[in-house]
Formats: sequence, structure tokens, C-alpha cells
Amino acid sequence: MYFRGAAYLGPPGQSSANREKNKRKTPFSFVFPRCRLPVSSCSLTIFCIVTQYIVRKVVIFYVKRLPLIWIFLLASLRVLAQQDVSFAHYWAMEPSFNPAAVGKESKINITGAYQLSMAGYEQHPRTMNLAADMPFRLLNMTHGVGIQLLNDEIGLFTHKRMALQYALQCRLFGGHLRFGLQAGVLSEGFKGSELDVENSSDPALPTADVNGTAFDFSGGLYYLHRNWYVGVSVLHATAPAVEMGDRSLLQVDRLYYLTAGYTFRLHNPHLAILPSVLAYTDGTSQRADFTARLRYTNDEKMLYGGVGYSPTNSVTAMIGGNFHGVHIGYSYEMYTTGTGIGNGSHELFVGYQTNIDIGSRRRNRHQSVRIL
Repeated sequence: MYFRGAAYLGPPGQSSANREKNKRKTPFSFVFPRCRLPVSSCSLTIFCIVTQYIVRKVVIFYVKRLPLIWIFLLASLRVLAQQDVSFAHYWAMEPSFNPAAVGKESKINITGAYQLSMAGYEQHPRTMNLAADMPFRLLNMTHGVGIQLLNDEIGLFTHKRMALQYALQCRLFGGHLRFGLQAGVLSEGFKGSELDVENSSDPALPTADVNGTAFDFSGGLYYLHRNWYVGVSVLHATAPAVEMGDRSLLQVDRLYYLTAGYTFRLHNPHLAILPSVLAYTDGTSQRADFTARLRYTNDEKMLYGGVGYSPTNSVTAMIGGNFHGVHIGYSYEMYTTGTGIGNGSHELFVGYQTNIDIGSRRRNRHQSVRIL
């Protein structure tokens, strides 16, 4: 699942007016046409539906057989696309988009996720995320620290991020309010040496590998009560600009996140229903993911199954479990935009947790089951 978060602003050193003009140019995207006609215009409506069907089939045909066209179109529109990834297991990876969530439990938490999007296509996106966080006590207050590592590849573009995270927790209205900060480095790259220059007519497209880095800062708030939680955050708060060689500048847009969830406990003490939502926007585009899971717990074991829905984007199915502190989950996302059933997104999630006693200097060596 991808969400556009950057736009090409032209070569470094140009005037702010020209940069703003370039920023207003629409980054590469494809949206199937939709018609708004009066109900009485029957013939026009039928014509519109047939036209939309033909366009869908033609586009799908060429996408499957000429995947590199996407890269050349990106170049011709002078867009260097940097994507922020959304994971189906977002409810288990909250620090990846909200630093205030680090150390929210009295456990050492290690997570890893691998996502393969648009299966069956060449140059399909591949994303890996590794993270760790833990709480600690200092000056009679609870703190949290964490680290995030992200590697994202889509075609010839690469996006990497390394960040350190910190959170401070205080009691409020019977729950816990957390404040979080994140500081790190973004690394953007384009593999121009692998570009087939014979099929590219844009002289501005680099034919050698180019890379650039920039400092990145984020922040968030997170409130956790007994059965529910809500969080807000902003990634890339400083909207960093990454210089890609001598002729390209990548402007990373701010991303605003909202997440919330609730735990409905059933009459059977082993069962619970956990609905959750993640919504985010860059101010011009937006996406929302609604998820519902049925969880079964027994001693140090936990199993779950769930479904997710993103309006106008996709439907997701997931399954997983936690066994003696080791969490394994799998999800498959099927797009609702006309691609085949087998051309969706596979995601594998692996996590590990162990309890720690932050009230004393000695750590509890016993493992625990993570209740998600």
C-alpha cells in the first residue's frame, strides 16, 4: 500500500516562485475516469461506462506487458517519487508512524515486516521495516526509546530511513498520555545506471546512480486507556528537501496520521473483537484503513484472524498468532482498482516480546504473550 509523499521541485538554486510552480504540477498517478451525468442521460451514461471499461482493459494490458513504461512516465513528468508505506499490521507497528507509541508496554519489543506489493509485475515495490523499543524509569517518570530502520524499493527508486525515537508518559484521566519525538536521516536514491536510455527521451533523467540525504524530524501524541487508544502524529514535520545529484531536488511532504482502536471483550473470556483505524494525508491526498480482528487467547498462546478495508483502494485478509512471546502474522491485500486477484500485496510480520520490570533494576527474564 503506497501513498505519495514527495514531488520534484526542479534543480537546486532556482527561485522560490519557480519551485512553487513546479510543486503545483500533479505528480505521477493514474485515476480511472468517473462520469457525473444526469440519470435521464441514459445513452451518455452507457457510453461513459463502456469508455471507462475500455480504458481499464487497455491500461491493465500495457501495465502487465510494459512495466518499465511507469518509470519512463515518471521521468517525463519530472517526478522523483518517494513513497511512505502503509502496513496491514499497522496496529502492531505503531512506532513506525507515531514515535509517542514507543515503550507503551513494560516489555522489550522487536518487530520486523516485509511487504511485496503488486505481485506479478516487474519492478514491483519491496519494503522491509525493522524496529525495536522499550520503556525505562528515570526521575520517577516513565520514558520510552526506540529505533526504526526502513528500506523501500520501487522500480529504480530507493527510499531508506533510520530514526531514533523518544517518548515521555504521564497519567491523565485514568489513562496515560504520551508525547513522542523522532529524529533521523532520510536517504533517497535513483539507479540511473540500470535505466534503458534507448527507451527514454528525457535528457533530464540521470543515467548514473544518484543519491541524497537529509535530516528528518517527526512528532506525535498517544493516549492509552484500559480498552481504547487514540493517537495523532506528523511525519517529515520539517518537510526536508533532498538534493539528488546536481540537477534534481526531492521535496518530502508532511504526512499527518490519526489512529484509534477499541477492545470489545466477549462473554467468553478467551475471545475479544478489536476494531482499529489508521488514516493519513499529506493535505492533498488521503487514505484510511479500517481493520477488525477476532482474537483468541489461552495461557501463553494467542491466535487471531481479521479483515481490513480501505475505501476505493483494497480489501485485506490477515491471520497470525503469538506463541511464547514470538508473534508471526501474514496478510494479503487485494486491490479494488481493476488488477487481478493474484496481483495484490503480500506481507509477513514477525515480532518478539519479553517482559521487563521498569520499577526495579532487575529485569524479569520470563517471556510473555503480547496481547494485540
